[in-house]
Amino acid sequence: MMLIAAKKVAIIGGGPGGLTLARLLQLKGADVTVYERDANAEARVQGATLDLHFESGLKAIKAMGLRDAFLNNYRPGAEKGRVIDKYGKIVYDEHSTDFEPMMNVLDLDSEYARPEIDRGPLRDILLNSLLPGTVVWDSQFKNMIPLGHGWKIEFRNGHTVTADIVIGADGGNSKVRPFVTDIQPSYTGIMIVQGNVGHAATTVPQASELLKGGKVYVHADGKYLHISSKGDGSIDFYFVEEKPEGWWNNSGVDFSDGRQVLAWFLSETRGWNDVWAPMFEKADSPYLLRPQYCIPFDQSWEAHANVTLLGDAAHIMPPSGEGVNLAMLDALELSERLTSGDFIDIKSAIAAYEAAMQERGTAEARSSIEMSQWMRAEDAQERLLQLFNHVE
Repeated sequence: MMLIAAKKVAIIGGGPGGLTLARLLQLKGADVTVYERDANAEARVQGATLDLHFESGLKAIKAMGLRDAFLNNYRPGAEKGRVIDKYGKIVYDEHSTDFEPMMNVLDLDSEYARPEIDRGPLRDILLNSLLPGTVVWDSQFKNMIPLGHGWKIEFRNGHTVTADIVIGADGGNSKVRPFVTDIQPSYTGIMIVQGNVGHAATTVPQASELLKGGKVYVHADGKYLHISSKGDGSIDFYFVEEKPEGWWNNSGVDFSDGRQVLAWFLSETRGWNDVWAPMFEKADSPYLLRPQYCIPFDQSWEAHANVTLLGDAAHIMPPSGEGVNLAMLDALELSERLTSGDFIDIKSAIAAYEAAMQERGTAEARSSIEMSQWMRAEDAQERLLQLFNHVE
């Protein structure tokens, strides 16, 4: 008998990891509800394009029975990139080489598959796969209190619910994490300023033309700028550099004022070509200021019988291209442990899931820190070119 038969499962957080888990559990007949702080599905602009990996994100897509929906929404060619130096010169261009998109319909089962999809359509695919009423919007987690063998969950809107099992899928600032472990992530010294420009072809035509529907990478002076086109005609950009902890509260920059943001960006990138400047002036408000935290490489905790974590809530780290993929793989493996019938109780199922999840997460955290270091190194552009050219 399935361990969670007749159990109420509450997932806190409606990102890709939480929604993936909900879909997989519903396929097994579980009683699951997702509680999401956003007011509705359109309340927040979703981030940049991401690529799903064969051994993780794509594996979960297939397990959810969403292969066709994915193929109808992925973006062939969005993976094509250009490396541009700080002076505006294109030094590597996948648009003008013999580069071919790595993914087509037949290649979805290839271990090299890395198809690109925008976060918004991915979220929509997952939302549309769920039973009506599965996601309860406007439900920002406040607290939970032990109640028998389960939990009473309190939300900031005053509502309360009960659940037998709680899954924290609420991101790097997880409010569920303290109920699982007191281990805290630490600040990495890295700050990301993220913006989005709508109607890019007319708003920032020069930058849009350089993107050509794909990606741009600029690495110079110990900082970098990554830019991605999106299927809705907007572009997303991430400007990354070292900043002291707390800088985001005392920078003196009003990030809702495009003129101030432009002046700040120009001061941070003296000597760079000004082709990117209009993006910083004309980005849609609000900017996202994202200080980067990372888990300790040796984190572990004793499993609980009625609460666990997945995705960034469990293993926050700087961006490495693996975040969503790890979250979806976490969801897949957790769903399998809870529904396989291979364990004597829920605690042992959660323990087996967490052992593999922690090992995988801490290994990737090491890699993400190493990546963030070389991407800000003096020779970052040369190393990026070697990576594109498959030079060891």
